[in-house]
Amino acid sequence: MAIFQYRDGLQTDLWMETATLTGLALYALVMTITPGPNNLMLTTSGLVFGMARTWPHILGIPFGVAVQLMSVGAGLGAVFALEPRIQIFLKIIGTAYLLWLAYKLWRAAEMPDASLAKPVSFFQAAAFQFVNPKAWLIAVTVIAAFISPDNGYLIQLVFASAIFTVVGIPCLAVWAAFGAGLRQVLHDPSKLLLINRSMSALAALTAGLFWL
Repeated sequence: MAIFQYRDGLQTDLWMETATLTGLALYALVMTITPGPNNLMLTTSGLVFGMARTWPHILGIPFGVAVQLMSVGAGLGAVFALEPRIQIFLKIIGTAYLLWLAYKLWRAAEMPDASLAKPVSFFQAAAFQFVNPKAWLIAVTVIAAFISPDNGYLIQLVFASAIFTVVGIPCLAVWAAFGAGLRQVLHDPSKLLLINRSMSALAALTAGLFWL
C-alpha cells in the first residue's frame, strides 16, 4: 500500500492514507527505539562525552538512513541481492568499524578529561548506516511495504525519509540521554570507568550481530 495515492487519476494534490502513515510511523518507532548498534553506540557516547557532544552523532543517523532509503529506492537494494559478495564486504567493514570504535571508547575512558577524545561525527554516523545490517533491513522493508512504484514515487521516498527523521531523532536521543544520565549519577570515577568499559565491550560484541 502506498503512502500517497491519486484520486481518479486526475488529482494533482497527493493525499495520505491514514492507515499507511500510521503503520510507517509505528514501524519507524519500533525499529529506532529497539536496541541495535546505533543505540548502543549512542548510550556509550552519552556516557563518555555527554549529551551536547553526542548530538552530531544523533542527527547523523537519520540523515544516513534517509540517504540509504533513497539509494535502495533507486535500485541499490537489487544490486546487493544480485551480488552477495557486496554484502559480505559491508559486513567486514562494519565489523572493523565497530571494533575500532569500541577501542576508541575504551581508550577515552582512560583519559582524565573526556574533552580530549572525539565522539562520532555527523558524517561518520551517516556513513555507518551503510554497513549497519539493521539500517539495510529498515530501508528494504520500507521500500517493499510502504512505497508504490506508480504514484509519486520520489515524493513517497522523501516523505518516508522525513517520517523516519521526525520519529527517529527523539528515540535516538533517549538512548544518548540514558548514557548521559549515568554520567551525571555516577560520580565515582571507578564505577564510571567500569560501566564505560562494559559498554565498550558490548559495542565490540555487537559486531557479531552482523554475521547472524
